[in-house]
Amino acid sequence: MTRTEIREQIFLLLFRIEFNSEEEMPEQLKLFFEEESQKDEDYTSAKEASEEEKLYISGKFGNICAKISEIDSLINEKAKGWDTARMGKVDLTIIRLGLYELLFDDEIPEGVAINEAVELAKKFGQEESSGFVNGILAKFTQKGSEKPEAEVKKSKFSNKEESAAILVNRKKKSGAKKN
Repeated sequence: MTRTEIREQIFLLLFRIEFNSEEEMPEQLKLFFEEESQKDEDYTSAKEASEEEKLYISGKFGNICAKISEIDSLINEKAKGWDTARMGKVDLTIIRLGLYELLFDDEIPEGVAINEAVELAKKFGQEESSGFVNGILAKFTQKGSEKPEAEVKKSKFSNKEESAAILVNRKKKSGAKKN
């Protein structure tokens, strides 16, 4: 898979948090990969994810979920006249992913994060989505404003194995709560 295809998979998975509780997300993650492996070649241009790609997708998804509250607070601070409760779910999901990549993912250059988010908005959003996503994310760039201290901190989980560990630990904790 290309990085763009992997990012699209993360977006599709992240979109599910709008409709499922935190406790349901480990099961949703499992279902997501099962559904993706069963899709017909004509339905999607993306090929099935390898185990390494699944680990990366799961890990990054877990990292983003761990920062959703912080990301939403930052969006609410910068998005004049908007808050996350008023935003369309597709646009919000794309902004969350793009903002995570801008602020917490050292591997993704700023320009790439914004460009990829805009491309996702063109593919999955409404006609105005790409401009909206671009406008919100631009407020978080070094050119757009000075970043608050919280925004400059990067995720301590820099490699796939460490980031995947978040999701595994979350599964164990949620499994322990149910028993």
